[in-house]
Amino acid sequence: MSDGSVQQRLSQPAVPLLKEQRVGEILAAVPERKHWRYRPRRVGMVWRSRTFRVVAVFTVLAICGLAILALVRDQTGTQGFLVGLGLAVLPVPLLLAAFRWLDRVDPGPWRNVLFAFAWGAFAAALVAILANSFATRWIATTIADPSNADTLGATVIAPVVEESAKAAAVLLIFLFRRREFNGIVDGVVIAGVTASGFAFTENILYLGNAFGEDQQIGNSGVVSVTAATFFVRAVMSPFAHPLFTVLTGIGFGLAAACARRRRIRRTVLPLLGLVLAMGMHSLWNGSGVLSPYGFYAVYAVFMVPVFGLVTWLAIWSRRRELRTLAAELPAYAAAGWLSPEEPLALSSMRARGLARDAARRQYAVAARGSRYTPYGPGWAPGSMPGSTLGVVPGSMPGAVPGPSAQAAQTKAATQAAAQAAAQAAEAHGKAAARAVAEYESFATSLAALRLQARRGTTGPDFAERELELLHHLWQRREVAAPALAYAAQATGLLRPHRLPPLPYAQQFTPHTQYGAYGNGPTQAQAHAQPPGPGPGPGAGYNPYLRPQQPPR
Repeated sequence: MSDGSVQQRLSQPAVPLLKEQRVGEILAAVPERKHWRYRPRRVGMVWRSRTFRVVAVFTVLAICGLAILALVRDQTGTQGFLVGLGLAVLPVPLLLAAFRWLDRVDPGPWRNVLFAFAWGAFAAALVAILANSFATRWIATTIADPSNADTLGATVIAPVVEESAKAAAVLLIFLFRRREFNGIVDGVVIAGVTASGFAFTENILYLGNAFGEDQQIGNSGVVSVTAATFFVRAVMSPFAHPLFTVLTGIGFGLAAACARRRRIRRTVLPLLGLVLAMGMHSLWNGSGVLSPYGFYAVYAVFMVPVFGLVTWLAIWSRRRELRTLAAELPAYAAAGWLSPEEPLALSSMRARGLARDAARRQYAVAARGSRYTPYGPGWAPGSMPGSTLGVVPGSMPGAVPGPSAQAAQTKAATQAAAQAAAQAAEAHGKAAARAVAEYESFATSLAALRLQARRGTTGPDFAERELELLHHLWQRREVAAPALAYAAQATGLLRPHRLPPLPYAQQFTPHTQYGAYGNGPTQAQAHAQPPGPGPGPGAGYNPYLRPQQPPR
């Protein structure tokens, strides 16, 4: 049998092997792609698709939202659900506005905020309501006396489950949106928004149940259970849940500021913040069990001081971000990318707002053909290379209106022309203000990137990210630089003792491998002539200076 197998193998023709000399011949004989019989298998490509991930996340959140709303409506009834929803939504704008104000220096994208709120309101709330119900029933039947099951569930199980579910949103953004998670402020904002969404759904449940209780006993008005519940949850303690979860966010923020090599610290700090959040949550839930006045004692002695401490820490971190701009951006001013006034103006929120308003007024006035300028006598509306801001929409330089074929223009035509001119002027002003706002955002990101590089928390793509930010700044510099210089002067930031010294012994040299920038403009060139509207002097079309005019 073995001999037959050997004979069979020897009788088969030998399969020719690919010789190195025939590589060119074989590759030339490969058919076109549409005639391929074998195609590469896309292993794992679906999971790498950004569209697939976005659709999957929002599908999961939508399913959780429908499930949690159905559970809450089942417990409160339709009428109680609607009343609870109407009352629970009242503190939400206040909470979101507070956290967005805190994030004004380097605001994160809205998609992170929406994801965090949706996760807290739907996913975390669904996990909490299911886990708490199961744990309470399990305690009542197996371990504790049924009368104490609710107390143990509220003080032991609920804090662990709820804070873990809310911390999952912070962890996901920390892992998958790492470039947008840079420090304490980002952690506080994401954690606070997540907890605000969770409190929103929880308030619907509590207020709906309170309304149902009032319907049974016939209470109404100020003395009703609904009014008391709303006062405690929405007036006295709207920041309760955000305060708990903010401790977790602070832990993640401190971990984000640590160097990549400090892995132990980057792991321990978020866990420590989560444990503190669970402990504070447990103390708050158990305050009513301690004594008849335990709630007020915990509220006055513990919650209010901790709230003040966390608020101070968040505002201090926000001011620290502004000081980072004043410390990191002078390097680029020394190289000629920025003027000496810009780091001072960018490190002041008042100067930032004034620069946007001044740019909006200036370019709107220039589009109308007026000579007024808020930047002072040294700035001319039509002096910029390639700018058409000194031309009134609908007019051409040197054109002389001839005699009209009609007796006079109608009043409607005159009003239409005036309206078109006003719309064009408003479009110029809005585009200029938007360009200044984008310039401020990119400059803030550039300063944060340099700070991360000094801390050792950036990746190997630091040079590419720096060049990209410089490119965005250069495109908007013609609009933003005069506005920021004016704002620095108007706010009194240019006093001699406020001028920052150069922090580097030698001049900072930008990366030379990017051909559009070269070695960067010198300081004399930066002040002698404004840069062009494109990524290099005088190059390209600048949409921030010349928005399209409305049709006439």
